[in-house]
Amino acid sequence: MGYDYGSDRVSSLPTGLRMWPSKRYAEMHLRSLQNPEGFWAEEARKLDWYKTWDHILDWKPPYARWFVGGRLNACHQCVDRHVKTWRRSKVAIYWEGEAGETRVLSYSTLFREVNRFASVLKQLGVRKGDRIALYLPMVPELPIFMLACARIGAIHTVIFSGFSAQAIADRVNDTQARIIITADGGYRRGNIVALKEITDEAAKLCPSVEKVIVIKRTGEPVPMAAGRDWWLSSLLDKSEMLVKPEAVESTHPLYVLYTSGTTGKPKGVVHGTGGYLVFNHSVYEWAFNIREESVYWCTADVGWVTGHSSIVYAPLSHGAAIVLYEGAPDYPTVDRWWDIIEKYGVTIFYTSPTAVRMFMRYGEEWPLKHDLSSLELLGSVGEPINPEAWQWYYKHIGGERCPIVDTWWQTETGGIMLSPAPGIEPILLKPGSVTFPLPGVDATVVDAEGNENPPGQRGFLIIRKPWPGMLLDIYGAPELYRESYWSRFPGSYYTGDFAMRDEDGYFWLLGRTDEVLKVAGHRIGTVELEDAVVSHPAVAEAAVASKPDAVKGESIVFFVTLKAGVSPSSSLKKEIVELPRRVIGAIATPDEVYFVQSLPKTRSGKIMRRVLKAVASGQSVGDLTTLEDEASVEDVKKAYQSLRKVSDTSKGN
Repeated sequence: MGYDYGSDRVSSLPTGLRMWPSKRYAEMHLRSLQNPEGFWAEEARKLDWYKTWDHILDWKPPYARWFVGGRLNACHQCVDRHVKTWRRSKVAIYWEGEAGETRVLSYSTLFREVNRFASVLKQLGVRKGDRIALYLPMVPELPIFMLACARIGAIHTVIFSGFSAQAIADRVNDTQARIIITADGGYRRGNIVALKEITDEAAKLCPSVEKVIVIKRTGEPVPMAAGRDWWLSSLLDKSEMLVKPEAVESTHPLYVLYTSGTTGKPKGVVHGTGGYLVFNHSVYEWAFNIREESVYWCTADVGWVTGHSSIVYAPLSHGAAIVLYEGAPDYPTVDRWWDIIEKYGVTIFYTSPTAVRMFMRYGEEWPLKHDLSSLELLGSVGEPINPEAWQWYYKHIGGERCPIVDTWWQTETGGIMLSPAPGIEPILLKPGSVTFPLPGVDATVVDAEGNENPPGQRGFLIIRKPWPGMLLDIYGAPELYRESYWSRFPGSYYTGDFAMRDEDGYFWLLGRTDEVLKVAGHRIGTVELEDAVVSHPAVAEAAVASKPDAVKGESIVFFVTLKAGVSPSSSLKKEIVELPRRVIGAIATPDEVYFVQSLPKTRSGKIMRRVLKAVASGQSVGDLTTLEDEASVEDVKKAYQSLRKVSDTSKGN
């Protein structure tokens, strides 16, 4: 079935949500699929190249190499070319620490610092192709070091600052990184995270590590190993003020980023330079209408791909100002984010549905305390956003005037794949839908045999043609690359996500194919179940888990947080139990519902469902190094144990 763009029907949505179908988008998308090489050549010419390409695409399935023969530099795209214009004196980075301290870096200041940091790396013998591990809090030195690596052709691997020593060692050993860059510590909810101490533990397990560079953030005393450890400040004293950017091949790796949430060895996703930069420069213009006067705030941690593309490489390539915030979203008060938007005049705000639902729970009185009129556009990323959260976000944060760009993409895709595109032309938005593929993205939904599904039928989301932002490989594991992404549907990229298209051709993401419960032989997606429960007006968030059942295989267990002012009750529990039964069917009826104060989440805002499953099944919760708040696990355990005691007493009587 082909793409059906033409729909002049007006939906039943409120007038403020209506955005008209776009002929320009349809023509652009069609042209990008009919002549992808010509289309992407036009987009690539928007960047600066030291040498233009010999040919656009070398496609030898499953490997794609874009702009072959071309030479450029990612740091030049994001910094140097701006300091040659009026943008040299405009803001590049607004930084705010958790305790309220601030720093503002102009593009000329960023240029100076990147050169000095690049000089430090060269002093330590770093060369093109060397791997450098960055284990840092959300401070300006993190994007500066990323750009400094790119400047000299080194390959950075950013490691999320919530990871354990073993997790660091796994990633460092896989890349054979020569240098780890860390800090004496970082701040999280008023506490100091001992990053240097964790780094020291990891370095014992990493024979490739020659040097550790340490940034002073907290001022806490830390041990420094003679000959190995160096304070950044002492190295900067001897740094040069100008380091010429390395003209790297378009196919030269820019970074390696390890996928999170895997049960086995993490996969090192390799992204190149030319294709990645071209793709992200284009899609952020289309999806966010980002401009040099934009103040862009993506709330993700730089340790995830959203942080790489949405905080560093895409907005800086456009000359926009970015906001970088170190702390937790609701610390020390629950209106911290809204205060930051007001303070810096944020125009584009990009966050996760989990964060939106958390703030829903606190209530709309908190954003009402702040002037959010600077906002022009809202974004959603990380998981499907349920319609209730969409409507709250639209009304209470966007003031019923800002379109919501609901995006789908992955670490592996490098950039946004499915999304509204107000930067091309507005279309009708449907709360909960990621709308259509962006230009150059040939997406569809298929059944288990690879046949395209009709409207309304759930299936597997695949991408049928290569795109410039796609991963180059899995680091050191080409067979894993083939097996993970290309073996299920030969010739097409397998996303591992369920999706559906409606009668108008809009795409709806339905969760990971591995986030599926099998109840009495029926496969039920976690997203379907959770969406049913959060539709209840008293529910702020819901997360589903399962536990073994001798009869059904798995039984459904819900953990639910309630909105402010709502108290748990047996009648409310009964209403919640009935919701998935009514929305999905009797097979979706949960066996148990637990009311909790908070759900266990990673610092990027994703619910750790494996922890809930472990609690419900009476198993060990395992590694909690990426958890935002370990108290949430204890809360879940107490709720579960309390109800178990009641149940056991009832059975005894």
